[in-house]
Amino acid sequence: MLCIHHHSTDPYFNIATDEYIFKHFQEDCFMLWRNDNAIIVGKHQNALAEINQQHVREKDIKVVRRLSGGGAVYHDLGNLNFTFTRTGDNQEDMVDFRRYTRPILEVLQSLGVNAEFSGRNDLLIDGKKFSGNAEHVFKNKVMHHGTLLFSSNMPDISGALKVNPLKYKDRAVRSVPKRVTNIQDHLEEKSDVETFAQRVMDHITSTFDDCRMYSFSEEDLAAIEKIKQEKYATWEWNFGYSPKYNFKQGVRSQGGTIEMNMEVKKGYIEAVKIQGDFFHIRDIEPVEKALEGCPHEESQIRKRLAKFDLTAYFKDISEDDLVAAMF
Repeated sequence: MLCIHHHSTDPYFNIATDEYIFKHFQEDCFMLWRNDNAIIVGKHQNALAEINQQHVREKDIKVVRRLSGGGAVYHDLGNLNFTFTRTGDNQEDMVDFRRYTRPILEVLQSLGVNAEFSGRNDLLIDGKKFSGNAEHVFKNKVMHHGTLLFSSNMPDISGALKVNPLKYKDRAVRSVPKRVTNIQDHLEEKSDVETFAQRVMDHITSTFDDCRMYSFSEEDLAAIEKIKQEKYATWEWNFGYSPKYNFKQGVRSQGGTIEMNMEVKKGYIEAVKIQGDFFHIRDIEPVEKALEGCPHEESQIRKRLAKFDLTAYFKDISEDDLVAAMF
């Protein structure tokens, strides 16, 4: 496994780096990296609905859409990020949050920190969240990346993100919003983020087989810069990917929140975009396209959805969940 300690703090470049490794490296990889002042939104989210625009503008916070699902997160230099990419045989088994967060928990527990996995994708210390995780699967490859709040500025986290005002119908057990915490506050011996990062890397290289450190070549860096300029630094990807719509309805499901955004004309769905903090397995665009031209009527919508094995597209989201978001 290639191990990379990536020192760029440019959010556009770093999210492009995730894609580059995922799509162009055949060997499994582990990478540590940090972003300076950024909101990273999930692939299916409406970016404008997730950010406090005035705060983002005043603080010059970059907004970048990633490849994976899940919710929006705030990054600063006190936040350490980690990425695993892995090739496997069974696509369904690839989406395994516990597998990729276990090494992080092992490091923290070795430092005497009471850290544990919780819910769909969170890591907690004494009931407070310090890590959120997301995954992207394509064919037989998975990319898992997570945040680790080490010494982040808490007021900036709360100021940059805003609560989504969408009113939800409940289709999942309601949970109490989690408070957040920094890892640094729970260490017996104080440390800085770079020292902690090295401890994580040392643990990875000592516990995984065939690990070797890797530094990006000039060719790698040029290719990543090209991806950044053509995609991740563009308005079209970060904001334009969020659709126009005149119908919006949301539900909370076992697999996360679902926002159904539709343009409906004369009773027929002209365009549909499914957003939220759920996790996808395959690209969901074929499901969205299949609903175009369909009457906004439950039985007709169910006929269109019945053509798909939805478990191959959405993790823990049912046909009933999707239909509930459409009415």
